[in-house]
Amino acid sequence: MQKLKDAILTRGKAINQDVLLVDAFLNHQIDPALMRDVGEAFARHFAGGGYDRVATIESSGIAPAVFTALAMQLPLVVLKKQTSRIMTGELLQTTVRSFTKGTEYQLTVKRDFLREGEKVLLIDDFLASGEAAFGVLRLCEQAGAQVGGVGIVIEKAFQAGRKRLDDLGLDVLSLARVRSMSPGRIDFLD
Repeated sequence: MQKLKDAILTRGKAINQDVLLVDAFLNHQIDPALMRDVGEAFARHFAGGGYDRVATIESSGIAPAVFTALAMQLPLVVLKKQTSRIMTGELLQTTVRSFTKGTEYQLTVKRDFLREGEKVLLIDDFLASGEAAFGVLRLCEQAGAQVGGVGIVIEKAFQAGRKRLDDLGLDVLSLARVRSMSPGRIDFLD
């Protein structure tokens, strides 16, 4: 998606070969017009896939997932990285290691929001090692739901996440695939 690649090149910043800062349009400050276009691109690709709901992980995946769910006219489930005292009922949880932060968290969702037999479309901001996506897969498995597709805004194609998802036979769409990066340089795969 050229508009996204242009935003990455003009408003993003490669901190080093592993970390891409996109807080100017994706996660700290959000460009709603760009996220609408991102959501519509995902909706076009995954149309007709028989999805029952869209899921994402808080917080950077929320903006693209909202626009995807809106375009597909599906409910959106936001999987939580932290529980709270008001999160009651039967909870599903799994441990996920964050590549960016180098920490672990408990990915949590109420069982009511992932239902047995449903097909889920996962939308996320980044794909690196695939740990977050595999956390969602584990939660869906616990619920008896199935992830049928994965939409990624920015893929770090030089890491193993894409291959891990492809090996499962999932329909994966990455709108921008970064081949390599270093301070002052970002190269795309396609």
